[in-house]
Amino acid sequence: MRKSLYRLSFREVSRLFKMLFIICICCTFFSCNSNDASSSARKDDSVKNALQPLLESMEKQLKTYPDSAGLRLQYAFTLDSVKMYKEALAQMDSLTNKDSANYGLFFAKGEIAEDAGDTALAIKSYAKAANIYESPDVLLALANLYAEMKNERAVLLCSRVKALSLGRAADANCAFITGVYFARTGKANDVVKYFDECIANNYTYMEAYIEKGLVYFDMKQYDKALSVFQLASTVNNLYADAYYYMARCYEMMNKKDSAVLRFKQSLQLDPTLDEAKAHLKQLGE
Repeated sequence: MRKSLYRLSFREVSRLFKMLFIICICCTFFSCNSNDASSSARKDDSVKNALQPLLESMEKQLKTYPDSAGLRLQYAFTLDSVKMYKEALAQMDSLTNKDSANYGLFFAKGEIAEDAGDTALAIKSYAKAANIYESPDVLLALANLYAEMKNERAVLLCSRVKALSLGRAADANCAFITGVYFARTGKANDVVKYFDECIANNYTYMEAYIEKGLVYFDMKQYDKALSVFQLASTVNNLYADAYYYMARCYEMMNKKDSAVLRFKQSLQLDPTLDEAKAHLKQLGE
């Protein structure tokens, strides 16, 4: 689910805290290791290498202060940032076992479980958080996962959040998640209306443009899909997915040169788009 542009949810505050925390400690490490900074920064695992001394330091501190919830939570965040999900979740288990009524801990555990790709654990953690405090944020987190699982509870949860009249940001998220559910299940002929509603509430909600375009794409209405993706690229001309899906439309319309151009544009914006690389190879580029 997309970030809210109107207010920071608990989920976003948590992620923001983790980002700031990791940035600060990385800066500290690199400033103290200037001779190695330029070379290690070029490596894919540079962040993990940079944080290794910190992880070791935290481990030692936890042996001295095993009851420090704050230190253990920071340790879990750091492990999560270097994709050591099993270890991060073990730390969260330790925290939630000691404080089983802490909404925030279960929410954070759900986030890490999502990062780890463990949907079942993420749902279980979010559900536990919801049992403690049924906030709109945790309901939407659950709805988002249910939508991708084609579970109709996604629609029910979105309806409950929308009924709270929290504003356009929440309404946009509710409409988007509802649209995703119906798009995945094919149970609504007018699924596009949900993405239109989402965009009406937040015109920069880029994922809504992509999902709307894909509805047309799946129906082989490539002209309509292309128009949506083109509009997305005007709303945000740095959004790589817009160019990627424009390329897919051109590809299906047998317009090779245009497809190649857009695939290359998408890769310029996001070099990690392996799908674009694969399609370029198929097109002989």
